[in-house]
Amino acid sequence: MTETTRGRVRVEDGNKRVRVFLKGALVADTLRPVLVWESPHYPAYYIPAGDVRADLKATGEVERSPSRGDGQVHDVHVAGEVAGGAGRTTPDSPIEELRGLVRFDFAAFDWFEEDEPIYVHPRSPYTRVDILGSSRHLRVVLDGVTIAESQQPRILFETGLPARYYLPITDYAQELLKPSDSETHCPYKGTAGYWSVQVGDKLYEDLVWIYRSPLPESQKIAGLAAVYNEKVDIYLDGVLQERPVRRSK
Repeated sequence: MTETTRGRVRVEDGNKRVRVFLKGALVADTLRPVLVWESPHYPAYYIPAGDVRADLKATGEVERSPSRGDGQVHDVHVAGEVAGGAGRTTPDSPIEELRGLVRFDFAAFDWFEEDEPIYVHPRSPYTRVDILGSSRHLRVVLDGVTIAESQQPRILFETGLPARYYLPITDYAQELLKPSDSETHCPYKGTAGYWSVQVGDKLYEDLVWIYRSPLPESQKIAGLAAVYNEKVDIYLDGVLQERPVRRSK
């Protein structure tokens, strides 16, 4: 199998060793992972049934998909641990390549590509992250108030997403930043922490984020902070930029 497309579903062989763990117990270990784009934005890993070490016990529940066929739901049992309803098989899928594979719910397990952990979802081989230093003058305005200004942004370009402008945190108006306990995770960049921004009587929650210890491929944004350009006015060399529609980091 190399690549198959049916409707919105794309199927492609992977070439990384992929391991799945549940609380330290090995659930699956494969050199033959299959990437399945159930949605256009990123893939899921499907594992050949022969590479599954855990016991799968059918619950009798069925999840229906017009493209992938009926999914048989399984509880996943391994070393005394149970992940309820966290496995899927599609033995009668109209996509032949899926019939002998198992899909594990990503969030229920710990995942590794080779010896490195992955988070949120598998990384797409067709997504690229470029981080480029720039000398363009950048100004960030919120409700008529300048909340950041810099001559040294680093611009992060990620396939299919808006450009993001990362600045030294000292280039933000410190008196407007309010620490937040929120965190989010990105499979390409790592774990982000947040600030809210106070302008007058209004608090804009979780508007600015920072990757303090990003993943190796995104080290160039370590300690820099970015803002949702969907929610602010950004001027590059004095020119107001159009706000992007899609909100994603």
